[in-house]
Amino acid sequence: MEEKEILDLIIIGAGPAGLSASIYASRYGVEHKIVGALLGGQISETHKIDNYPGMEDMSGFEFSQKWGNHAKKYGVEILPELVEKINKENNIFSITLANKNILHTKTIILATGTKKRKLNITGEKEFIGKGVSYCATCDGFFYKNKTVGVIGGSDSAATATLYLADLAEKVYLIYRKKELRAEPFWVNLIKNNKKIEVLYETNVVEILGEQKLEKIKLDKAHNNSNELNLDGLFIEAGSDPAVEYFSELEIELDENGYIKIQKTGATNVLGIFAAGDITNGSDKFRQVITAASEGAIAARAVYNFLKKNNN
Repeated sequence: MEEKEILDLIIIGAGPAGLSASIYASRYGVEHKIVGALLGGQISETHKIDNYPGMEDMSGFEFSQKWGNHAKKYGVEILPELVEKINKENNIFSITLANKNILHTKTIILATGTKKRKLNITGEKEFIGKGVSYCATCDGFFYKNKTVGVIGGSDSAATATLYLADLAEKVYLIYRKKELRAEPFWVNLIKNNKKIEVLYETNVVEILGEQKLEKIKLDKAHNNSNELNLDGLFIEAGSDPAVEYFSELEIELDENGYIKIQKTGATNVLGIFAAGDITNGSDKFRQVITAASEGAIAARAVYNFLKKNNN
């Protein structure tokens, strides 16, 4: 179904950047909608948020609900859909959703963030949902009193490890470098948790099992063996920018695939702005607080753009 109305703005992404942009757009009187399959984005799957001012010791789900309710307070409609493609004609953008509905808008804020990176090793695809997971808060409960592994060294890997340590009997944190790159706060908690063992300078090269994951193969021996018996494996190996659906727009990306933005959030395509983890902004410091800031800045830039071009 093709909607005939032309909105001032469509925000693509319902994470911190998109929700922040919506709140500011509403307060500027910019008529808009949000398109986002997951309220809160990846932050909704985070075990604990404890570094956003004023919101202490809060789960990612609760954090996302609070932000979503704040945005909805101003009457914005949040469409729980994925975007299939974006076209531009006569300075109007047409956004085709996965359900084949088409929206029209004068401007767009891209705030789709990142997607979880796959390892692309033997057994990974075969055992998804059968021992392999990308979300500790979603699936951790199934591994109560069992032995699990976490791959990665970032904040997300560290918080997933600590969450799983509350449930599992044993947690192996497997990282390819000499030191974890997570915040010192999380690293200290990991080092002081007797349930957690960190395997440094180690990679998982294969996932093995019959009907479900049973063990993993390492490129470095642990206790004289290159195999490690596990009940579950959680992959937190970083993220890549979610930019695949708008390649035809020729939006300029940096060498790592992130959207290049000006200080206003504007991209090289007139009428398209970007905010949050999908951009190269905020000195590439990809945090909730920087995503929210970029969302607010982009919303103001959209308001100024519309004010200038509607006269």
